[in-house]
Amino acid sequence: MGFERLCRVVQNKNSNYDIDIFAPIIKEIEKITNLKYNEDAKISIAMRVIADHLRTVSFSIADGQLPENEKAGYVIRRILRRALRYGFTFLNQKQPFIYKLFPVLIEVLGEAYPELIKQQNIIKNVILNEEESFLRTLETGIATLERVIEQTKKSGYQIVSGKTAFELYDSAGFPLDLTELILKENGLIINKREYDAEMLKQKTRSKNAAQVETQDWTILLEDDIEEFIGYDYTETKLKITRYRKVSQKKKDLYHLVFNYTPFYAESGGQIGDTGYIQSDTEKIKIIDTKIEHNVIIHYSTELPKNLTTTFKAVVNSERRQLTACNHSSTHLLHNTLRKIIGEHIEQKGSFVDNKHLRFDFSHFQKLTEEDLSKVEAEVNKQIRQNIQLIERRDIPMSVAEEMGALALFGEKYGDLVRAIKFGDSVELCGGIHVKATGEIGYFKITSERAVAAGIRRIEAITSVESEKYINSKMKIVEQIQQIFKASKNIVVSVEKLVTDNKSFCKQIDVFNKIQLSSIKEELKTKLENINGINVIAQKIEIDSADLIKQLAFELKGEINNLFLVIGANVNGKAIIAIMISNNLIDEKGLNANTIIRKISKEIQGGGGGQPFFATAGGKNINGIDKAIKMAVESL
Repeated sequence: MGFERLCRVVQNKNSNYDIDIFAPIIKEIEKITNLKYNEDAKISIAMRVIADHLRTVSFSIADGQLPENEKAGYVIRRILRRALRYGFTFLNQKQPFIYKLFPVLIEVLGEAYPELIKQQNIIKNVILNEEESFLRTLETGIATLERVIEQTKKSGYQIVSGKTAFELYDSAGFPLDLTELILKENGLIINKREYDAEMLKQKTRSKNAAQVETQDWTILLEDDIEEFIGYDYTETKLKITRYRKVSQKKKDLYHLVFNYTPFYAESGGQIGDTGYIQSDTEKIKIIDTKIEHNVIIHYSTELPKNLTTTFKAVVNSERRQLTACNHSSTHLLHNTLRKIIGEHIEQKGSFVDNKHLRFDFSHFQKLTEEDLSKVEAEVNKQIRQNIQLIERRDIPMSVAEEMGALALFGEKYGDLVRAIKFGDSVELCGGIHVKATGEIGYFKITSERAVAAGIRRIEAITSVESEKYINSKMKIVEQIQQIFKASKNIVVSVEKLVTDNKSFCKQIDVFNKIQLSSIKEELKTKLENINGINVIAQKIEIDSADLIKQLAFELKGEINNLFLVIGANVNGKAIIAIMISNNLIDEKGLNANTIIRKISKEIQGGGGGQPFFATAGGKNINGIDKAIKMAVESL
């Protein structure tokens, strides 16, 4: 007997949704929507779905699972989107509203489940972000689907084309299960065979685009276990146990497997090692290292001539050290974010190479400049403390948990794990790390932004790259100092320069208006009447193409039956504009676009526009006069 059913019996209610767990939420939905529960079946069902799904999603987010496009996160996203769709269709809610129900859920269950109170900010904001994102998709998708439903019913059929359903998913991001649900409510079904066929075509196209021809392995040496010794060594003697040739886009690569290896294979967000293997007669570059089916594969553009000899393997130590600086920094960053911003923060992904680090984490809003400064300062403080690495290899998970190690959500761990500890930062990790934080040098955050609903991303640099970054910024400051030699305070000087520039721009605008008015009045004196058409055809002196356009439109508003063609040398470039009154387009068949294309050859350029206004630009300023003359002759 479930909790809700037990409450229903004790409280003597006719429905699980009438108990004191759901009733306050449903009352709040009534208040927000101005609709009554239990007066219409569809409205009542919608309110029940929303109340139930609010609870499910809120507890999931409190437990650390955010809406995503895969695995458990996708289930949460689908549940929330189903609730949104019921509100959109049956409760006429076109704006986010489910997040407004969360305070009531806290009133009902917050005392029994304090994690809801603790995580209330992130839960509300994640739900709001999801609502805002999906409502845009929902509005477009439902409008399209309603047209499909109407057309299908008119045709007398009950089956909707699977191709149509796939296009809705592929172009508008409208999920299949939602399409099926809406069609079912209208007595229709999808041709699932057609839908599956379209999905297969898309997968085949993607597969063909990235098609790889892989030959079979050639075995050179029987060896069951390929051991990784890279935590302790960057050089070693080894043998090749097997190899294969791989071709993609007419480029050949070779996969090499060794009996043991110092090369770290790409995993856990860390790039694979590079380096070389060398025998007495040749040196072969290793351009990447990856793992496939628990086998470490070394990539090379060439195959050794003598495959059975013993090779000396050498890892690119400088590249690995820089990568280790960035990897260890992600651990310090993760721990610091949890201390300064909040313990709700969880790692949602990372990438580290020798150039920079990227760290994705769960959070509901943009970090302020003050927050980022605090985080950066704390990480650098830990770097200066030169905290020694404590590494525990092949320990039981229970021992790691006793150490307080953070396990990443969604990662798979074996019975034995590796724990990495820097001070109070303890994480399960298989990557390469510095021996002490002082090796990192300096940590600098370069950006912070959103990458998905409830997911933020910090990018940062360390070591050599942070040194380059600081030096480049200092060089800019020095150059500015050189410009303001007599200034004691550069910031004040720059601010004054910006203020003066704004003032000058305003003055230039005033001057341009005076100049424009003067040119306009002068052009009016040049007006000729040709066959009942008021023609102005002149070369003018003006220094902006925008001003030419403004001049043309002002003249069009002041002169009837106007045919205007003007040209100018604007900073060494020939500019021509044609403006024609609308009545001349209809009555005389004149077209500015057609004329400009003909005459633009004279200025060795091209252009276009609309029948009433067109412009052209070219490099031959000596052709302006002839082009203007040709335009008049076209009359």
